[in-house]
Formats: sequence, structure tokens, C-alpha cells
Amino acid sequence: MSHAPLESSTVTGTTTNAPAPRPTQAETEGEFWKLICRRRDVNLTAVALEIATDHDPACDPERTLRWLKDRAREARGPIAAAADGRAALTALADVLCGDHELCGGEAAFDSPDGSLIHRVVEAGTGLPILLSLVYMDVARRVGLELVGVNAPHHFLTRLDTAAGPLFCDPYHGGRVMDEEETIEFLMERCDLAPAEIADSLRPAAPRAVVVRVLNNLKAIHARQGDWPAAWTVQTRLSALCPADYTERRDLALIALHAGRAGQAVDLLTALISDAPLSEKPVLKRHLNRAAAQVSKWN
Repeated sequence: MSHAPLESSTVTGTTTNAPAPRPTQAETEGEFWKLICRRRDVNLTAVALEIATDHDPACDPERTLRWLKDRAREARGPIAAAADGRAALTALADVLCGDHELCGGEAAFDSPDGSLIHRVVEAGTGLPILLSLVYMDVARRVGLELVGVNAPHHFLTRLDTAAGPLFCDPYHGGRVMDEEETIEFLMERCDLAPAEIADSLRPAAPRAVVVRVLNNLKAIHARQGDWPAAWTVQTRLSALCPADYTERRDLALIALHAGRAGQAVDLLTALISDAPLSEKPVLKRHLNRAAAQVSKWN
């Protein structure tokens, strides 16, 4: 399976007197449908909380939002006093990593908790993309326009300043890099050419960010054999990419693994005509297996 710039007298990127943003309506509800409609005015924190609630019915979104608002209140003064964009990002990292010890950890790659935003702020560790969402949310609340970057092998955040873009790596303690440093950093982690890496450093659309979050979760659940949880993730991925063959295939196969044989029969039957020739025999075997399970239950 698949797996407003700062405003100051010295830099585009620091606000000195911007009021705190007003809370959005039911800040944790109704955002995922915007992605399905391909809208870009998406609150990524709200989507992350919807995903977290899928996996943990005890998730308290308001508790997570209070934590984020408290961190923004702590960061507002130091960021407002920052002389430039690099200093502003350093101030943000000083609060989130320095004061609250939010950083990366290898264990996050082996547990769903590393991809669930409420668990990330509770445990103080998570995957790069979830840590980035936390940085982006707190930055947004203080008027710092930090965006996500779907870089290869390592999600980052980006701040555009008058002197050029700066990149912040929440996983490694909020390390701040310019574009050249970022390309060198990523070249150590992948085999892409510098020009290809530079092209990947553009701001990521909300839809792409959420797809990456969901794919991370799906991969972890599949490795652990937690197929009901993988099904929950895959239904969201399939809703975002309804025409994508790979997502349709994964939905069918996860349905079979999750004990949803009837749905697997329907999904596989609809899928086989679109499948590459190399996959048709395997999919037909899965279809026969699903049909046999349905027959046995009836």
C-alpha cells in the first residue's frame, strides 16, 4: 500500500502590535470538507484535531487549543521584539522547544501518537510534520506567517522575509536555516539534485499537508496490523483523492484486512477493470477471498 508576512521596520516577517486572531467558529469542526472541496482557506490545526478524534475518542480538542493559545501568549512578546525573521523564528523555538521541550524523537515514527496533534503536545515529541503544524499554529496566532514545506524525507516550515526565505526545522529543536543551508541539510537525507530539492521548498498546499499526515498514519497502522485504524485513515484519503487508483486499491485491500468483506467485494469489483494488467491476478485472488468470506457468513 502507498503509503501576513511579519511587519516591522526591518523585515517582512515580524508584527509588533498585531492583535491575537479571533477564534474561528467551532475551531475544531468542519474543516476537512473544505479540503474535499479543494478550498485553501483551511485551518490545519482543526483538521489535525479531527484526525486525532478519529483515533482517540477521549481527545479533548479544546485542551489542545488552550495549550496552543498559551504558547502564543508566551511567544508574542519575544517575537514582537525580534529584530528580523531569523530572530523571530529563534524566539518561537525558544518557547516551544526551549521552554516546553517540544522536539523530535525516533519513537514517534513507530507510534500513531507521533501523528496525533493532541498526543504530540502532551508527550512533547512527534513527527516533523506534526511538530511543524504546532509551530505554524502558534506562529499564526502571533501574526507570523509560517507555512509548511513538503520537503523530501523531512517536513519543514518556511518564513518569507525581505532577505529571502528562511526555513525552520521543529524536529531538530527549531533550527533555522537559509535556503542554501536547507538544501545542504536535505541532500544529506535524499539522493535528489540541488535543483530538485530547491523546487520542493515551495509552500505546500493544505491538501498536500493533510495527505502526508494521513499517509504517515496509514503506514504505521499497516506495519502494526491495526487494520480498523488503517481503514479510518484510508476513508479520509480516499475522500480526498476519489479518482486515484492507488487510494482506491488501498481502500479495497484494507477493507478486506479489516473484516469488511462485503465492502471489499464491492470495491474490488469496481477496481479491477481499472487495474494495471500486472495487478489484476492478485486483485482477483483478493476478490475471491472476500467473496468466500461473505458466503461463509451468509
